[in-house]
Amino acid sequence: MSQQGYVAAPPYSQSQPGIGGFSAGFGPPNSSLHYGHYGDPNSYSAPQPGVSKSTVPFGSSAPVGPPPPGTHQFSQTNFQNGPSTPGQQPHRFQGPPPPSSTGPSYPPYSHQSQPAYPNTVSTSPTAQLANQLNSMQINSYGPGTTPSSRISSGHPASFQGPQLPPPTQQQIALPPGSQVPPPANNVNGLCAQPSLPPVARQDGIPGPVPPDPNLQQLSGQPPGPGYHPQPANYGPQMAGSQLSYPGAFPGGLAQLPGPQQKKLDPDSIPSPIQVIENDKASRGGQIYATNTRGQVPPLVTTDCVIQDQGHASPRYIRCTTYCFPSSSDMAKQARIPLAAVIQPFAIVPPNETPLYVVNHGETGPIRCNRCKAYMCPFMQFIEGGRRYQCGFCNCINDVPPFFFQHLDHIGRRIDHYERPELSLGSYEYVATLDYCRNNKPPKPPAYIFMIDVSYRNINSGLVKLICDELKTLLDKLPREEQEESSAIRVGFVTYNKVLHFFNVKSSLAQPQMMVVSDVGEVFVPLLDGFLVNFQESRSVVINLLDQIPEMFADTNESETIFAPVIQAGMEALKAAECAGKLFIFHSSLPTAEAPGKLRNRDDKKLLNTDKEKTLFQPQVNSYEALARDCVANGCCVNLFLFPNQYVDVASMGLVTMYTGGTLYKYNNFQLDADSPQFLSDLRKDVEKKTGFDAIMRVRTSTGFRATDFFGAIYMNNTTDVEMAAVDCDKAVTVEFKHDDKLNEDSGALIQCAVLYTSISGQRRLRIHNIGLNCSSQLADVYKTCETDALTNFFAKSAFKAILSQPLKMVREILVNQTAHMLACYRKNCASPSAVSQLILPDAMKVLPVYMNCLLKSCVLVGRPEIPTDERAYHRQLVMSMGVADTQLFFYPQLLPIHSLDLKGDTVPAALRCSEERLSEGGAFLLANGLSMFLWLGVSTPPELIQGLFNVPSFAHISTEATSLPDLDNPFSKKLKSILEHIQSRKPYTMKLIIVKQREQPEMLFRQFLVEDKSIYGGASYVDFLCCVHKEICQLLS
Repeated sequence: MSQQGYVAAPPYSQSQPGIGGFSAGFGPPNSSLHYGHYGDPNSYSAPQPGVSKSTVPFGSSAPVGPPPPGTHQFSQTNFQNGPSTPGQQPHRFQGPPPPSSTGPSYPPYSHQSQPAYPNTVSTSPTAQLANQLNSMQINSYGPGTTPSSRISSGHPASFQGPQLPPPTQQQIALPPGSQVPPPANNVNGLCAQPSLPPVARQDGIPGPVPPDPNLQQLSGQPPGPGYHPQPANYGPQMAGSQLSYPGAFPGGLAQLPGPQQKKLDPDSIPSPIQVIENDKASRGGQIYATNTRGQVPPLVTTDCVIQDQGHASPRYIRCTTYCFPSSSDMAKQARIPLAAVIQPFAIVPPNETPLYVVNHGETGPIRCNRCKAYMCPFMQFIEGGRRYQCGFCNCINDVPPFFFQHLDHIGRRIDHYERPELSLGSYEYVATLDYCRNNKPPKPPAYIFMIDVSYRNINSGLVKLICDELKTLLDKLPREEQEESSAIRVGFVTYNKVLHFFNVKSSLAQPQMMVVSDVGEVFVPLLDGFLVNFQESRSVVINLLDQIPEMFADTNESETIFAPVIQAGMEALKAAECAGKLFIFHSSLPTAEAPGKLRNRDDKKLLNTDKEKTLFQPQVNSYEALARDCVANGCCVNLFLFPNQYVDVASMGLVTMYTGGTLYKYNNFQLDADSPQFLSDLRKDVEKKTGFDAIMRVRTSTGFRATDFFGAIYMNNTTDVEMAAVDCDKAVTVEFKHDDKLNEDSGALIQCAVLYTSISGQRRLRIHNIGLNCSSQLADVYKTCETDALTNFFAKSAFKAILSQPLKMVREILVNQTAHMLACYRKNCASPSAVSQLILPDAMKVLPVYMNCLLKSCVLVGRPEIPTDERAYHRQLVMSMGVADTQLFFYPQLLPIHSLDLKGDTVPAALRCSEERLSEGGAFLLANGLSMFLWLGVSTPPELIQGLFNVPSFAHISTEATSLPDLDNPFSKKLKSILEHIQSRKPYTMKLIIVKQREQPEMLFRQFLVEDKSIYGGASYVDFLCCVHKEICQLLS
């Protein structure tokens, strides 16, 4: 597999010592304080690395006419690196920052007035392209050997082994004669930031194009209106590690004298869309067999058929790299996180085989005596089949007599292919009573519906909507394939300041209500008749659902409780001795006198201060204790929120997060506009296949171990991941660290076992196994990286880190981590080239664009315009997402709808998320898994408008609609089928927002054009690439 590096080349003024705390040659940092990432083996409990979104002012429009040569575009915040101070490695997310790191490296986002639509790009794309082609320098880099001199710069001795021939590379190279001497002003952290040169690709573009001697540095967009240089704000420079992130402070787009430069052509830098399309072209529609250890699967965006032949399907497990470095020194040097994203209940398409269930009767699953790993393809049978050696701990075990089988001529059991546990990567075991609570078989789970019947919910029609929907939805409760009806029992509670329980026993003529007004000490007033089988009690339940809206029709109670509601549901499940889910429909801050009472603590003054992190923490401790009790009792909480103001999602969503539940939020809920979205979410959730009362453990072969876990999970100790429930959309991201050297022959083996109760009440074990390679060559590690899994890991670790660290620091660590991984590749794996070239490993060439998207996410950007609840909500959703969901969330899909092929089945190819890709005469669909936009240009053809909206012209389109009318024409049908296709793969229902060019809602849409500068001050992709390149050059100099 060729590994191409991408190379970009800003000329840098002077070489500088390594980033504070790192010795220039990437040796071990000269300080004993390892905070987190790859520090000493005991540091794994430190907070994790994460990802964050950065800030670059959105107000910068491109110059009109051809830009003059020269200005250095990007702000360079504090790039001066004094002596490295101990304690300042930007290793991973650290604990509270040492006092010396107070330099304003990511200064506060300041809010300044900007034009409403600043980003009009004026240079025509054709002209830009022409400029690019003139200046493109195309070299042909064949593989060559790395001179040994390159490994000597302060490199730890352990790496001076033989080096692989470097891979072929794609480079972004700067033509000769293009160095513009930077201004000497580096005092106030505003020093010139070079920009990216054109990319020269080396996959076979013919012939060198003569370089253009007049080409000055190419650059991103010039500063926009409204930004003044403010050097004085920042005080003296601090020594130590400080990162600059382009445009991270007002005046940041270096307002330095001098002529401007040509704008870099975005087509010349790595495109995520190109990477996705190339993978589809080479691997789409094919069968991917998991029969080889360490092979890299197709991307999450590629449709293929997966055949389990001994390693778990990538639908269940994806890794950040499929080849682990053999030693911890190598791992520290590359700083590539070693992690797996595990989605144990992922949906398998109908054309793939569902999991086999193995039942060994009363003896139960066969396990290694020493490490307790379950029988799997990594066990080696010896002595004629009488014993086996565990692949995880190498212990020799006896084969139980009932399981004995002879071996064939290659030492494999004769029944190898007949037993799923010997030949497949994923399968299930029926568990014995030893695996059950109190050694008793579990009962089927229960669903309890808990409805807030306060004034607002009754008045808005929400309560009636929920009750009407439940009448039909309860017929669709999930069941096992072979069963006629669902075994799940249901119960009903309504509440405002008090709780109302309902007895819906099948023998009753009318439901009975019991009120619990002592919300301080909640108890369940009835056992018999609260949880019932819907089919048996159908008439009583339907009667109740008809009565609820009427019963509370005259209420004027506006205060609500919340924690006692969860407590009541949990106590009911506990009394019934079963696990289950609570479906809570709630709309306001719980201000009534009761446990868990909350106040409005939303304070914009905390943004960009060290106290900002408190906004993401629960405001009272009682919710954590409640979550712990829920998990202990197998009670999962699904929360549907309908707020019209601040409701403190960070506190209210905590129990949902810890219990493996799902949080849904519908701001300013309007019955007609928002019902379809809410009802679709509710239906999906009720019908989901789910494992209840689950506990997951990840075992590894010797030499490394799981150290950190991220997800909608609760951890009582360091090894057991507890989930009151786990559904098909929830993923747990697990980070691994070395505790010894890994053996290249035996590789790195991982087994994930989930013990759970099925929807029919059977206790089962779901096992997923995967084998990875190990290598002492860094190039092998880089070659098998998966960018989408890395993005998932960085997002979750950053989003966890913000609970304990300042956001500014989390963003810095992300930028530094990106630069460090790429610099290590450049130093150890790439063919020699000029320092001014940016070289990216092929498997990671689009990592910078995803990292920049993460840095710009609302969670990591503290701006007063972004509601705190929205940030807490996004944070919580991302924490439990799988790889496919984070990929779409951070880099949305943008489709040109005007070029639909009405005859075929094909969907138009996606476009890069940038305003340059939109056209006035087109219609574009954008989806990120939570929102969906249909953007219409002012000159969209009338026939297209007629076909989709049944109105004659652009002016007649109403942006109030949240769905397209059902029309009988090919255009409308095709677009509807595309919308359904995108929707079918995502856990959340996306509400369609119609956006007309140059109208106010366009501002919301623009935030999703993630390659552009952000309205909230995040860098464009081009600027970020320059910033990362500058970091790399500093690390290497």
